[in-house]
Formats: sequence, structure tokens, C-alpha cells
Amino acid sequence: MGNVLVYAETKNGHLPKSTLIAIQAGKEAAGKLGGDVLVAVLGAGLESAAQEAAGYGAAKVLAVDNPALANYLADAYAAALEQLVSRNEVSLLLATSTAQGKDMLPRVAARLNVGMASDIVGVNDDGTFQRPMYAGNAIATVSLDGAVQVVSVRGTAFDAAHPGDQSPVEQADISLEAADQQMRFVVFNEIKSDRPTLADASIVISGGRGLKSGENFKEYLEPLVDAMGAAMGASRAAVDAGFVPNDLQVGQTGKVVAPELYFAVGISGAIQHLAGMKDSKVIVSINKDPEAPIFNVSDYGLVADLFQAVPELTEEIKKLKAE
Repeated sequence: MGNVLVYAETKNGHLPKSTLIAIQAGKEAAGKLGGDVLVAVLGAGLESAAQEAAGYGAAKVLAVDNPALANYLADAYAAALEQLVSRNEVSLLLATSTAQGKDMLPRVAARLNVGMASDIVGVNDDGTFQRPMYAGNAIATVSLDGAVQVVSVRGTAFDAAHPGDQSPVEQADISLEAADQQMRFVVFNEIKSDRPTLADASIVISGGRGLKSGENFKEYLEPLVDAMGAAMGASRAAVDAGFVPNDLQVGQTGKVVAPELYFAVGISGAIQHLAGMKDSKVIVSINKDPEAPIFNVSDYGLVADLFQAVPELTEEIKKLKAE
């Protein structure tokens, strides 16, 4: 078994939780399959991110500091990772299944002419991988042929890596041809919010079609979200109805979350939604339909009119926090 290369996604010069999850997954894979864990940090002016990555006990951090990598562009990043794989005896490349990971890893696999397994939730001792199928109702064991394996890991399936021994940082040179730089960065429209992101939040409160409108998300759900310091999510039905933007969607085709506490408000519990939140530690549901499927996966359920229950709950939380 060769080395395990972990792609370290960065955000504003730092490592998000999703990257720490990838590092932990890489450590677990190396522990079972052998080889060293290498962490690849790509970008421009990335010294602080590389030093941060060096604090999690990898064998080595490969820092690719190149102006052409200043902004994420799938073709250039895929070309850079392909070269790192080829030069560092890598047999397993992995990253977390973020939007960036989903966009880039298939391109790297194609450039290497190898197979890829997406959204894995486990690594077996024999080198096979576990990944969910049928909205999480079955777990498949898959194997990949070839000298190099490429996998993305589900962000809720592994813990975040804890700080460890300091790793050496090696400046890695790569060469990008014109064919590797066909994409052009235009603008990045970041949605700014004081609330935690869905991926990082310990509490997630999601609303469904039961809220009936986007205005009701603002009037009823957002005060509860802010009172609890939570991230706000939504079901696909609410997104499809235009109540909230699709970056809030939790579910099989949205974001997969597993917070300490998940509130489902006015969500029936379609299998598509359950696939994205059922691994949450504690699930609380509010729905006026006692037969709603969401109650089958809930630790606590309240059969009530959300337009009455949510404001009352919000006020009680505010009182408790004021004491």
C-alpha cells in the first residue's frame, strides 16, 4: 500500500471542519491499509493554512503555492493533484464530499484513468469501502481496481481530526499547461451570515413545506434559530416551493448533516430528507400530523400547530437564556 493523500480544502485561509474530517478519514485508512498520510494544501499565499494543516499529525504537508491556484478552479486543481499523486507514491486520494470535493475528485480520477467511490462512510481492513445506497437504506461494499484509488468521504461519517504532532511542510512544485487552465475565475458571491454553517453547526433547525411561505420562515423559524444559535436548514419541498434558497437544503440531494441536535419543523419526513439528517445525535420534530414519518426517527416529537408552538418555544428559550 502506498501513501494516503488528503486534499485540504481551505476557507478564508483556514481549514474548515470538513478538511479535519478528511484528515481523520485519511488517518483511519492509513491505519488499516498502511502508508503515510500526506496532506495537500493548494492555493496562493497559503503559508498560514499549510502551518495549520501541519498541526494534525500527518507525515508531511505538501504546500503548492501557485498564483494560478489563488481561486478554486476545477481543471487547475485537478491537474495539480494528479501531479502530487504521481510524485508521492500515493495509492489513495481522498477529500470530503463538499461541493468542491464533488466537483474536483471525478476529474482527478479521470486524469489518472482510475475508478472512484463517492460518499464513502467506512474503510474496511481489506481495502474495500462502504458507501450508502438507496437513500441510505443499504450499505454497499465496493472495491476499486487500479494502482490509485480515489474516494470522497461523507462529512458525517468520520470525526474531525484532533491536533497532533507537528508535520514538516514541503513546498511542492507543479507545472500547469494551458490545457489545464481553461477555466477563468470571474467572481465568488459568498452568502454572508452570522449563523454557523450547516456543516459546522452543533444545532440545526430546518423548516419544511408546513411553514407555507418564505415569509413564515422569517417570522416563525428564524427567531428560534437565532435564539438557539443554530444553523437554518430546509427540506427539499420548501426549497422547491421557493421559500428559501437551495443552499439551505438538507437531504440526499442537499447537505448531509449530523449535528448534536436537529429540529424538524413542519417537515413530513420524506425518505430524501431523512437520508440527510437521520444520523443526528438527537432529533426533535414538530408536526401537526401524528402519522408524519418524521416521528419514526425522532427522539422527541410534538404534535402541534407549529405556528403556535414555535413562538412559544422561542420565548421560553429566550427566558432561560436571560436567567
